Formats: sequence, C-alpha cells, structure tokens
Amino acid sequence: MKGTPLVAHFARIVGDKHVLTDAGDIAAYATDWRKRYEGAPLAVVRPGTTAEVAAVVKACAETRTAIVPQGGNTGLCGGATPDASGKQVIVSLGRMNRIRGIDPLNNTMTVEAGCVLASLQQAADEADRLFPLSLAAEGSCAIGGNLSTNAGGVQVLRYGNTRELVLGLEVVLPSGDVWDGLRGLRKDNAGYDLKHLFVGAEGTLGIVTAVVLKLFPKPRSQATAVAALATPRGALKLLEHVQAHSGDRLTGFELMSAICLELVRKHFPRVATPFAASYPQYALIELSDTQGGTAVGAMLEATLADAI
Repeated sequence: MKGTPLVAHFARIVGDKHVLTDAGDIAAYATDWRKRYEGAPLAVVRPGTTAEVAAVVKACAETRTAIVPQGGNTGLCGGATPDASGKQVIVSLGRMNRIRGIDPLNNTMTVEAGCVLASLQQAADEADRLFPLSLAAEGSCAIGGNLSTNAGGVQVLRYGNTRELVLGLEVVLPSGDVWDGLRGLRKDNAGYDLKHLFVGAEGTLGIVTAVVLKLFPKPRSQATAVAALATPRGALKLLEHVQAHSGDRLTGFELMSAICLELVRKHFPRVATPFAASYPQYALIELSDTQGGTAVGAMLEATLADAI
C-alpha cells in the first residue's frame, strides 16, 4: 500500500508523517468507539489546512476513491468506520484544531472542524461567553463530527441542536472545490441557506473544514432538581408545566427510567439513589439564568411545588 501512486501523492500534499498505512498506526482510526466495527482503509490522511483537504479530496475524486471523513471518532454506530475492502481513505481532521477568532461583540467564534468540543467550551468561557453544546463525549469529540451528526446534547431545549448554533461554514465539496460560507451575519435573508445541507449530512455532501458558531451570555446562576414520576406521560406533563412557569430559563430536562439508574448503580455501587424509595421514572431538571443570586432556585422550587 505504501508504494501506491495515490498514497505517494497524499504524502506530497500533507507530508509523509501525516499519511498512515501501517496496521498499528491506523488501528485507532479503523475501529469505532465501541469496538464493534473494524475496517481496513487504504490509508489515513491527516491534512492540516483547508487547502490540503481540498487537494486530497480532488485526488480521490480523480481516481474515484471513496472517502470516509473522520473527526474525533467517538460515534457509536460505525458511521466513521471504513469498510474492509482496503480501498477507502480516511480523511482525519484532527490536525485542523485552530480557533481562528472570537468576536465578543457579535457573540461568534470561528473554529476549524478538528477542534475538540471541550476546548471550544473553554475558549468561550475565557471570553466570558457560553458555547452551549454539551454531551458525554465532549472531551474527545470534534466539532466537525458534531456538525455532521447535528448533535443535540443536554441543553437542546434552550439552545437547540447543533444546526441552530451555526451561522456559517467552510466546506470542501466532493470535487475538491471549496465553498466559503464563513459568515457571522445573523439577519441573513439572501437566497438559499446552503449551510443547512451540510449540517446533519454525515459528511456525504462534503467535508466541513471550519465553522462560525454562535456564543451566548454566560449563566450566572443555576438550580438543579430530580423529580420522581410514575410514567413518561407524567414527565411530559411536568415538562409542559416547567416550561410554562420558567420559559427559556429551562436549560435541561432529562428522563431516566429506574432500569437505567439501576444499571448505573450496578457498575458504580457508590452512586446514591435520589430517593429512599424506588420510582419508575426520574426527571433531572436544570434552570439557569444570566442574573446571579438565588431567584432561579426559588423559581424551580415553587414550580415543582405547584406541580406536586
């Protein structure tokens, strides 16, 4: 494989050390997070710039070589895993992890697709802003993968899916051309909104290389509660009630069954149950506010008292 003309061409584009073909080097890229799927790629190519991504994609297009785009490779369904044909090329965006700029006045952040989600959260926090996308894999998943799967996360009720957090994109198209849609304009009513084609497309329409993300004011106070419920239908009624009383202060509402809680306690026996008795369902509720103080806590307590 090392001696194929295409692999040699990749090496000229991105440098020898960024083209991986040895089994030991590609193992982590060729296996999914749960180790349920394993492929055999022709090579793993790790471009460092948009121009390098474009050149790699163009070479693949000219030779009709299949591409598997990959971010942090934290997916749980094998979508970023190549097949076993030995003919596909993994294009890993891990080296493209630069924050190109933060605009506090416009509440935007322009970043490359290989940035780890937790790094973006930290960068926003250092600028006294909030980037609200948050999920279990945030310490290792890449924002490009979050875009390609339209990730939701735990704060989706208030801030929406990843799609709602995007203002502009830079994308390498299947031809190797670059579509430059990196705009931070909020009131944009000019024609087709092409960025929505690529968010949630799982990399099938192009490889996202950079994105303009929305930032928000940081919450200054938070309140969290666990409610015990008899049925999921009861949880929906409680959600409706909390939304009616707290509006957009409702940050998170997660439903957990008793089975899920017991599974956690099976593996982490020191985890305490929230109540002395066991209940069929539990709702984890969070309110947050940009105002400091205890008002949001009092609001949550009063809201749950009314619900009872």
